[in-house]
Amino acid sequence: MKEEKNITTESETEDGQRLLNNNRERHKIHLLTIIGEVEGHECLPANTKTTKYEHVLPKLAEIEDSKEVEGLLLILNTVGGDVESGLAIAEMISSLSIPTVSLVLGGSHSIGVPLAVSADYSYIVPTGTMVIHPVRLSGTVIGAPQTYEYFKQMQDRIVGFISSHCFAKPERLEELMMNTFMMSKDLGTILVGGQAVEEGIINEVGGMKEALAKLHQMIDENIK
Repeated sequence: MKEEKNITTESETEDGQRLLNNNRERHKIHLLTIIGEVEGHECLPANTKTTKYEHVLPKLAEIEDSKEVEGLLLILNTVGGDVESGLAIAEMISSLSIPTVSLVLGGSHSIGVPLAVSADYSYIVPTGTMVIHPVRLSGTVIGAPQTYEYFKQMQDRIVGFISSHCFAKPERLEELMMNTFMMSKDLGTILVGGQAVEEGIINEVGGMKEALAKLHQMIDENIK
């Protein structure tokens, strides 16, 4: 029981995390939320809603090491954020040995796309949005070939991760990224609800009921 107590501390309540264990199936599910902007190596202003990656990574390691947690429910409503930190979180989620399900509420933009597909199965609510755009720094002009190559390499990493964790092809993802007709001041594509499913990025349209039901099913199959 000591391990379970470590998972349900007051600080986690503040971090948007819970242990869901009052269900009929008696499964122990860890709820992890990615809210606001993914904060990386630099601290964002205090008035900015953030998810700090240095808090999430140790928690994911603790979840993997726990004998109590049977599944992970990831809820996303994020505008994106630090690319390296977001990819690090996505890689850790995808490497967990327990069943994982993600649910996009509100939006999962930019680096939120790899986070959404990092789970074993993904849902998006009908009004949820996903924004797919190329890697760039706002207000920065690329003035050296080395900078361009670095951005291209980072974009290839993102496309590679997304395509390896969903049904969308790399070529289609790059088309969506470089779309010039949807955003007035930027490149990219906005996908709403079922459009993300049609593109093969998200598995299904659904909400909390569907996401939890799927996770319980996956846990039962994992136990068997």
